[in-house]
Amino acid sequence: MSEEASIPSRPPRRLRYRGKNPRNFAEKYKEHDPHRYGETISKVIASGKTPAGTHRPIMVAEVLEVLAPRSGDVAVDCTLGYGGHAQEILARLQPGGRLLGLDTDPIELPRTEERLRALGFGSEQFTAHRSNFAGLPQILAKAGLTGADLILADLGVSSMQLDDPTRGFAMKHDGPLDMRMNPARGQSAAAFLRKIAATKFSRLLEENADAPHSEALAAALAGKEFATTLSLACAIREAMPRAQAEEVELSVRRVFQALRIAVNDEFSALDAFLRQLPRCLRPGGRVAILTFHSGEDRRVKKSFEAGQRENLYSEIAEAVIRPGFAERNANPRSASAKLRWARKARAREV
Repeated sequence: MSEEASIPSRPPRRLRYRGKNPRNFAEKYKEHDPHRYGETISKVIASGKTPAGTHRPIMVAEVLEVLAPRSGDVAVDCTLGYGGHAQEILARLQPGGRLLGLDTDPIELPRTEERLRALGFGSEQFTAHRSNFAGLPQILAKAGLTGADLILADLGVSSMQLDDPTRGFAMKHDGPLDMRMNPARGQSAAAFLRKIAATKFSRLLEENADAPHSEALAAALAGKEFATTLSLACAIREAMPRAQAEEVELSVRRVFQALRIAVNDEFSALDAFLRQLPRCLRPGGRVAILTFHSGEDRRVKKSFEAGQRENLYSEIAEAVIRPGFAERNANPRSASAKLRWARKARAREV
């Protein structure tokens, strides 16, 4: 063997961390590694931002107050995400309690499971399930459970998905126009938009995002080819030449929201979840749902009110709960959050 052949090859060098505020998602590797770069992450959080590849759970104290987890309880986090809420709930279920975590995202779910295992939660305390929350009855049945003591559903898109340009959820950085929670299922946002008719897309913009310029936007976008997030955002702006800048940017967000809801069939899943919810709760069980736009909140409010009239729920939130000023200031992504809760009636209360 030659001397040259015996020299081991060097591993590829990591991208240089450019400056104090790198803009490229891949270059923010320090924010992805809390063990080595905890100081950097602390500075990002202190500035009111969310570190890349992470998610800051919203209204944790309020969720814990309405769900009131106790040792020995069975809990379900129907939208596990980064596991922030689940981590706090799990700590309060011990000893003897367990939590089932559901998430349809095949990319983030194993990462969160690994994160919670590293915190000391074994398989008797926590199990992860790749499922949409509409599949909750089946997950409970497979676990040998007739119901749960507390159920949480956070309907927001996680920061890991929003910030990663390869997922195609946001227009901040260019990326493929995808938006699928599970990239292996269904059609991408680009394919959806290419096939939809203008009249149907106009109705969808109204229903999914309360978009006031739905007809003009649908005429400009439906049936067209948009491969990337920035090309779609540019087309939306061009379709509103006389509108004020603030209204234009709001319309961009509304179109992206409406597309994401449609691509992932979110309203159908939410409606199925709300119908099945009472039978997934044990008597006296509590449910908390975090919503982030009016279409979701209306569905949750009407479902809880109907359940109370039918004596399925003994109590429901009298008013929507919103994040406080300090949280909105520290985490701007919490600003649109709304929390509603309900408690299932016991036999003697019916």
